Amino acid sequence: MSVSVYIARESSPDEPRVAGSPETVKKILSFGLEVVVEAGAGRCSRIPDAEFEKAGARIGSAADAKTADVILKVRRPIAGEIAAYKPGALVIAIMDPYGNAEAIAAMANAGVTAFAMELMPRITRAQSMDVLSSQANLAGYQAVIDAAHEYDRALPMMMTAAGTVPAAKVFVMGAGVAGLQAIATARRLGAVVSATDVRPAAKEQVASLGAKFIAVEDEEFKAAETAGGYAKEMSKEYQAKQAALVADHISKQDIVITTALIPGRPAPRLVTREMLHSMKPGSVVVDLAVERGGNVEGAEAGKVTEVAGVKVVGHLNVPGRIAASASLLYAKNLVTFLETMVSKEEKRLAVNMEDELVKATALTYGGAVVHPAFGGTNEGEK
Repeated sequence: MSVSVYIARESSPDEPRVAGSPETVKKILSFGLEVVVEAGAGRCSRIPDAEFEKAGARIGSAADAKTADVILKVRRPIAGEIAAYKPGALVIAIMDPYGNAEAIAAMANAGVTAFAMELMPRITRAQSMDVLSSQANLAGYQAVIDAAHEYDRALPMMMTAAGTVPAAKVFVMGAGVAGLQAIATARRLGAVVSATDVRPAAKEQVASLGAKFIAVEDEEFKAAETAGGYAKEMSKEYQAKQAALVADHISKQDIVITTALIPGRPAPRLVTREMLHSMKPGSVVVDLAVERGGNVEGAEAGKVTEVAGVKVVGHLNVPGRIAASASLLYAKNLVTFLETMVSKEEKRLAVNMEDELVKATALTYGGAVVHPAFGGTNEGEK
């Protein structure tokens, strides 16, 4: 009996992305596995069922999840979905594990082997599986598009017979994947761009995109990067100095985009109400960290609010706002990871729990929570 891979339709109405694409369906079939796509799974990502069928998948229903060996999802399955999975099934998704111990325990109790794609290590081998990067890249792009939508002026400088329209000034806070894409997008649209980040390596990256780098460059700044490439949380003293530097800069900006996130922790506060009050009426601030508490004081999850005449944009699931593009990249991340756990010669699953990618992402296995960051031992033992 062949191995069945099930691509689920997301249960949340706020999640338009899908965990598969016609391209990845073909790839999975090339491994010698079967693919079942839940009817309507790709509708919100502009992938009709017919496209999946044309690629070789069978269109099924939620009931097909009960016999699936692998379930591919965008978001962590809810209780009703978990109950339908068979013990031993691999469930691969963005699991949002921090602060959700009960949900992880439920997957362990159901006997499924759950993998959190956002825990993928940032090593060369895993670059093509890095969902944080693929989705943050699109979020950075969309943040600029959302800002331009809310900003009731042109972004590029325009010289006309009727006069000159000045270029918008855009300040990007956080020059990780999302920030760098935001810089590049704002530059393409003709804005004058500046950026800041606590990581020294970011200075060169920001400059390479044609933006001006803004930071307090003291000794703490020079040591401010973890081995995994994430920004470290800075001391209160540094944060005060940095805040003083950027406060004046923010007051002169038309658009500010904040992207600072530290995995497993509340988002650092970067923009205060006082800073918002210093900005010109009609300015726009986009908070890409609103789902983790926000970088901007006054930002509200899922809303566009106004503080002292400044629009504060707090859209949730920003990659999902361009689901058709986000799904294609996410699906590719998934299938590349799945490929490492398949024996193509024998057309079966061959999960090596000692593989560094598996050890880094496995949350549950054999009825237990195994990831050490969430109470497990990563040895797959009860």
